[in-house]
Amino acid sequence: MTPSIIDISHAFFDEYVRPVLAEQFPTEFDQMAIGVWGLGSEAMRMDDDFSRDHHWGLRIDIIMPETLIQTRWPDMVAALETRLPRSYQGHSLGERAVVGAGITPEPLAGFLRRTIGLDHPPETYAEWLGIPEEDIVHVINGEVWHDPSGRFTAVRERLRGYYPEPVRLRRLAHWCRFYSGMGTYALKRALLRQNAYYAAIAFGRAIRLGVQMAFMLDKTYYPYDKWTMAAFRQLPRMYHRLAPLVDEAVDINTGWERKLELLDRISDVLDQTMVEDGIIPPHPRFQGSPTSGYRLMEWAYWEIIRRLPPELLDIIPQWDQVFMERSVVHYVAGLSAEAWQAALNLTPLPA
Repeated sequence: MTPSIIDISHAFFDEYVRPVLAEQFPTEFDQMAIGVWGLGSEAMRMDDDFSRDHHWGLRIDIIMPETLIQTRWPDMVAALETRLPRSYQGHSLGERAVVGAGITPEPLAGFLRRTIGLDHPPETYAEWLGIPEEDIVHVINGEVWHDPSGRFTAVRERLRGYYPEPVRLRRLAHWCRFYSGMGTYALKRALLRQNAYYAAIAFGRAIRLGVQMAFMLDKTYYPYDKWTMAAFRQLPRMYHRLAPLVDEAVDINTGWERKLELLDRISDVLDQTMVEDGIIPPHPRFQGSPTSGYRLMEWAYWEIIRRLPPELLDIIPQWDQVFMERSVVHYVAGLSAEAWQAALNLTPLPA
């Protein structure tokens, strides 16, 4: 098994980087938060042999004041360059998604803006609901090895405390409506009309939302899609309740009608858990419609929204990674064709 680059980077930091910064720049060092966090499978400790083909290698992320980046960072780089090896344990200092090589500084406000779209931890319901959930994970993942001021650690701990309850319920309600109205109902209609294209879209949407609701019910942020199943297995309660249904539903050999049956059973589990947790009150058992399917989650949607503070009804939860795109688009626009081809592992064919 490939060791996590976090562990290798941590050892590299302790052996080479920490001594230089602590000895030559003690005042500045005390104002830094240092570790690995943010984008990338390595920050989730989910990097593997396939992760090595792009944006992977020794990595040290640094949060420090903008003034120090402008005035002192060049001197720190010069001092580090005299002491750092070209590689460590067989790993080179590769380019990162932020400016620079494997050791990259960034001001706290700038890091927060490019991940959660704010320069501070969310304070209002609107600010909380305006953050894509996956991007909160990019702030709290990874490890912090050094943070004497505690400023970055305080932000991480604030977010790790999870959503205020009205915010969680507003998000849960939104997912309930889309799981049912744009998922199971849509799949039922697609199958009746033999519309395979729409069936594929509706099923994919529903299973994604259903798994994400499991995270909400266990009060755990869900990560970016490609890491969701690995994180799903770590849920303390909902994984065991839903795993057999989800595993069969996503199996390529499971037929469409059975997939819909499994989504309906997932509805039952989600509904029963919400009743158990006191999110919605007990209610009669329902049966679905032969033309509309089993829209149980939209019943839960109604139950939740009528108990929410009125000001939350007009706030639509953000669920697209708009802030990441705002950051990525500027990064990519500044690359040469050769650099982007290399990052994508695209090899031009002979003319």
